Amino acid sequence: MNELPEHRIKRLAMRSMRRGIKEMDIILSAYATQNLDTMDEATIQLYDILLDENDQDLYQWVTGQVPAPEKFKQMIAKISVQMQGKSA
Repeated sequence: MNELPEHRIKRLAMRSMRRGIKEMDIILSAYATQNLDTMDEATIQLYDILLDENDQDLYQWVTGQVPAPEKFKQMIAKISVQMQGKSA
């Protein structure tokens, strides 16, 4: 896909806040707002792939109910830490 970087950031931000369950809307939109602008290309690609995952799976990974797949472990850990900081 030939997408301008600023369009890609906007698309990912929108996908982050328009999920299927409200909890993931809140968690991922906060993460996107704080991190998208500073992500390198590889991290943006991984985040784009992460957004294709099912919300129920994502929620279980972020809350530690189920271990995240290996390729997402570091990103999920960062999302979880950020989420805990918001709720504290």
